[in-house]
Amino acid sequence: MTSSPFTLSLVMTGAANSRFLISPGGALRGRLRVPGDKSISHRAIMLGALADGETRVSGFLEGEDSLATLAAFRAMGVTIQGPEAGRVLIQGVGREGLRAPAAPLDLGNSGTSMRLLSGLLAGQGFPVTLIGDASLSRRPMRRVTEPLALMGAHIETSPGGTAPLHLKPVTGLRGIDYALPVASAQVKSCLLLAGLFAQGRTCVTEPAPTRDHTERMLAGFGYPVEQRGARVCLAGGGRLTGCDLDVPADISSAAFFLVGASIAPGSDLTLEHVGMNPTRVGVVNILRAMGADIQVLNPRQAGGEPVADLRVRHAPLHGIRIPEDQVPLAIDEFPALFIGAACAEGETLLTGAEELRVKESDRIQVMATGLAALGIDQQPRPDGILIRGGTPRGGAIDSQGDHRIAMSFAMAALRATGPIDIHDCANVRTSFPGFVALAAGAGLAIEELAA
Repeated sequence: MTSSPFTLSLVMTGAANSRFLISPGGALRGRLRVPGDKSISHRAIMLGALADGETRVSGFLEGEDSLATLAAFRAMGVTIQGPEAGRVLIQGVGREGLRAPAAPLDLGNSGTSMRLLSGLLAGQGFPVTLIGDASLSRRPMRRVTEPLALMGAHIETSPGGTAPLHLKPVTGLRGIDYALPVASAQVKSCLLLAGLFAQGRTCVTEPAPTRDHTERMLAGFGYPVEQRGARVCLAGGGRLTGCDLDVPADISSAAFFLVGASIAPGSDLTLEHVGMNPTRVGVVNILRAMGADIQVLNPRQAGGEPVADLRVRHAPLHGIRIPEDQVPLAIDEFPALFIGAACAEGETLLTGAEELRVKESDRIQVMATGLAALGIDQQPRPDGILIRGGTPRGGAIDSQGDHRIAMSFAMAALRATGPIDIHDCANVRTSFPGFVALAAGAGLAIEELAA
């Protein structure tokens, strides 16, 4: 990577909405690499900005969510070149170098950006307001603002505990020892990032394992992190040192193709350089338990994260009771897994997944409604769903602006008896720019149309 200036290759605009029209049938074949991991891309910008010296990132996800994080740090005075073909060069300003933005930080649809930034900015000496789009403004934020208040942060929310978040300057934060009531990597990461600016130690204990990208990346930037079982601790006041980061392909984006190739006869697809962090592989574990033929090839390390190539071939799936210990490891992949269950023989039961109801949409209800429109028997429950496998018919789907809902139902067309017309698909750009072209190249008969 050179140090010459890059241009911002994707500009966040209020682009017109769109719909996906997918013809039935087909198979997925060949080799492809899905975009970079969104969770890691966010954290690379955040920690690179706080580090001393340069951080060079490759494989950065040029989706709207990640670009919202990048734009936020530019607004706080951080010089960032790129992204250009996934490359970003960050000139870190150090722990004390952020400046007050001139306007509220608009984080679009990105819950990760808002929750992690609320921790990172809670101990700053300047006021800042975090805002987002209509969807983000409905998502619960007390899960981060309440423990941050215990650390001494002063954050005002809406009466319902949602954005906008108004962060007031404080004289300092204090470390806390906090047990998460619900397994959440976003809340854990929020508190650890606040802990960088706190006096004393900050410790977080989680009820079930969640993604550990923050802990891994802090160590990569030279910041000491202690991990013992479900408990992670750090001391405030340390320094981060700029480094080189290679972002793996996002397993959440790979999940759509893992499911699609599993359900479509004749499929044989290899997904390259996929992140295989042990806190993220629930989708692979669950699909294999359902009978999927997934091979893990060429396992290796990239930027402190395990990666591998995944070869997936069609195999008949069967319904299972999804183990609850796998739920936190696959929380973002359940919309895709619901499609696998809809095409499987027998019943699939998910429990212990209340978190799905407070994502970009109520993913349990929106998926249930969509499956019903395709003639699939399902029974939503407060914490999950029962799906009886069958053959999806064609139909119209309202994705409710949820990118993962839209991409999941696109894969259902591989087994459907008629076309599937998916509405409100613009937010696919938040996590998977180029999805339509990549899916079409692999064999999905998909086109994107104006809404």
